[in-house]
Amino acid sequence: MPLPDPVRQHGYYRVTAASPDLRVADPKFNVQASIVMLQQSEDSDLIVLPELGLTGYTCGDLFATGTLLDAARDALLELVEATAAMHAIVAAGLPLAVGTSVMNVAAIVGRGRLWGIVPKTFLPTYREFYEGRHFRAASSGDPESVSIGGEEIPFGTDLLFRDRDAVLAAEICEDLWVPVPPSSHAVIAGANVVANLSASNETVGKAQWRRDLVVSQSGRLICGYVYASAGGGESTSDLVYGGHCLIAENGGLLGQSRRIGDGEHPILPEPAQLTRDLDLQRLMHDRRVMGSFDDFRDSLPRRYRWIDVEPSTPPQTAAKSRVKLQRRIDPHPFVPDEASEREARCAEILAIQTGGLVKRLAGLPEDLTLSIGVSGGLDSTLALLVAIGAVDHLQRDRSVIEALVMPGFGTTSHTRNNAVDLVERLGVTCRTIDIRQLSLDTFTGLEHSPMGIEVSEQTDIANLQQALESTDDDASDLVFENVQARMRTLLLMSRGFVLGTGDLSEQALGWSTYNGDHMSMYNVNCSIPKTLVRYLVRYIADHRYEGEMRTLLHGIADTPISPELLPPTSDGQIRQSTEASLGPYELHDFFLYHFVRGGCDVDKLRFLAGTATFAEPHSDDVIEQTLRTFIRRFFASQYKRNCVPDGPKVGSVSLSPRGDWRMPSDASAAAFQSERPKS
Repeated sequence: MPLPDPVRQHGYYRVTAASPDLRVADPKFNVQASIVMLQQSEDSDLIVLPELGLTGYTCGDLFATGTLLDAARDALLELVEATAAMHAIVAAGLPLAVGTSVMNVAAIVGRGRLWGIVPKTFLPTYREFYEGRHFRAASSGDPESVSIGGEEIPFGTDLLFRDRDAVLAAEICEDLWVPVPPSSHAVIAGANVVANLSASNETVGKAQWRRDLVVSQSGRLICGYVYASAGGGESTSDLVYGGHCLIAENGGLLGQSRRIGDGEHPILPEPAQLTRDLDLQRLMHDRRVMGSFDDFRDSLPRRYRWIDVEPSTPPQTAAKSRVKLQRRIDPHPFVPDEASEREARCAEILAIQTGGLVKRLAGLPEDLTLSIGVSGGLDSTLALLVAIGAVDHLQRDRSVIEALVMPGFGTTSHTRNNAVDLVERLGVTCRTIDIRQLSLDTFTGLEHSPMGIEVSEQTDIANLQQALESTDDDASDLVFENVQARMRTLLLMSRGFVLGTGDLSEQALGWSTYNGDHMSMYNVNCSIPKTLVRYLVRYIADHRYEGEMRTLLHGIADTPISPELLPPTSDGQIRQSTEASLGPYELHDFFLYHFVRGGCDVDKLRFLAGTATFAEPHSDDVIEQTLRTFIRRFFASQYKRNCVPDGPKVGSVSLSPRGDWRMPSDASAAAFQSERPKS
């Protein structure tokens, strides 16, 4: 009974790009070196070896000799035999006599079979390259099969190899560098994984260009791209080969190997080997989302032949190793890890937010009040700082911004002081309105007892506040909260053009009062997830301010997240922790990204959260409970998202009902809450 394979269950396909030891013109040595490397990657589904790897790329006129060509064929048959006990499909390069010509080909081998051979389409014959001297390029006149080892083997550039959910296409080195690579047509025909067998020499700056080509091609084709290049065993008569191996997926680099010239020691690296898991489910989802992906099918220059590779189950030892995912799962997909990249992201986002608001304000009277509720928390601070940037850009007086500080029954002195200090330092118009009496009047009119406390027109605010702070810490009252939130919106709407502050995470979870903080005339935070808001505030603090203002902003960034609608504790501390109610925001943002951007089901969301390395590990129980909360609230809150104000999209995930996310308010979550049967 084979061990369960969680990697395969969740749509991952394990690929390896390898650059083995090599001796020029010694196929016997080269195939043995390749087999050793294959054995080291026994848990992979696909292994890609370099261009002409069975002979070496730099054999020159030796490619025309029968001795080398026969030895290469023998090495290929030896490789086929060696794969009989292996799970992986292998793409290996060799020179092959076809008719009276020699062709540079990729042989697709695996499970004891030679499944097909793909010739190189574009031969570089410029500068240091001279392939046109030795090889003939693929053409429409090529035979559909060639005889190898007594068998007729499919031959041509029109071959696709299906290995369960993976559909493999192969191209060779220069094929990628031309205006329309063969992989572009192959992917339109159905391939989702491209193998590139390459022999790319190292020159100054070439590695970056090579990396950009691989990454951009994977993004353009919404595919996995596995690139294996010849290494230091090649002849150094005129060139040096670095053994650069790369794996990319849909515009992102999953990994790259050491190479000669990468600035590390030793100068000559060991044989390169790079393994990563491609997410085939995610690729399929993204192709479905991009409605134009299949639009070129009618323009394909040829029909493709599909070859079904016999399925295989990884050996027991391989199944054990496949429990661990061979790719990094970013615990904070909205926030770059590397400091310089994170700062560049923050600068770009702030520019988009500010630019959107500038455009909106430019169409309004210059003296129109820009009204914003400032609580001393993260979201309202970010919105206020963006408003400052927009007004300054328009060269308007900051006094047109009216910041309303509206303390209620749940406001602590800490956040109130932060709010007042912030608006005063920024030079905007500041107005403080205590909403408690207005809220009390509403409770009385509604005949509602806030937190179970009887009230009347004669109730004293101070006494009510004291009584509320004495209630049980677990007590809740939704009407009590909603009245305060709607009271703040009423005051804001009555004073001018309201700038909203709610963020993307709150939209996803419906963590807002309908027609309360849910509503505004424009919302600059609508596409900013909660995990990113804190970094944006810190970025502004560090790059635009100094001294006490910088300290104040960092203090706000460190304040616990709370709507402060429930009374504080008896010692004046925040009682209502959003994350205590909903679960950690970093998990909610994690689920939001992978559900909306990647189309993941619940099983996969759970698996990914358990795989990601968070700074503070989350228990299985916390992950499970937070995941259930996310799915339940995401589906239940669409009616709020269906009527949200305008606001700028800043990233790949947006919940605007006018653009990115459209679903009925009464959609059932049942299918998304149940687990799929394990295959």
